[in-house]
Amino acid sequence: MAKKVLPIPKGYHAVTPYLAIKGAAKAIDFYKTAFGATERFRMPSPDGKSLMHAELQLGDSVVMLADEFPGMGFVGPKTLKGTPVTIHLYVADVDATFKKAIAAGAKKKRPVEDQFYGDRSGTVVDPFGHVWHLSTHVKDVTPEELQEAAACCEPPAPKKKAKRAAK
Repeated sequence: MAKKVLPIPKGYHAVTPYLAIKGAAKAIDFYKTAFGATERFRMPSPDGKSLMHAELQLGDSVVMLADEFPGMGFVGPKTLKGTPVTIHLYVADVDATFKKAIAAGAKKKRPVEDQFYGDRSGTVVDPFGHVWHLSTHVKDVTPEELQEAAACCEPPAPKKKAKRAAK
């Protein structure tokens, strides 16, 4: 009898980020240094000039990545000039990880602070344009406590565009 194939391979989760990166090999080095990632494997293109696929282990999760392939519509934040996606990464020591990420070349977007939802967190943008929300969970918060605490923290209203004077 043939062995049953699992619909989600062992060691993976149902949701797995797949990052398009201009400079994937350099990104792997950054993620190892900044976040303590371990490389599971990489698959170079036949000409050896780019990475067709690579996988990193971050904690209990896998992050897949590859170089951009614009002809397939697979482009990253540098080409798109931004990203609407933030990757949330839980770590044992957010302050230390944040400092390592900055030292490795990330840019600070939000400083590390205690948050009303029970995490201590901060946000960085990696050198390849991906946004990482780094967190350490420091307090368990019930849904009721979360709702009450959230009342203090209304997001700022969007800035209105200035009207141009008529000529």
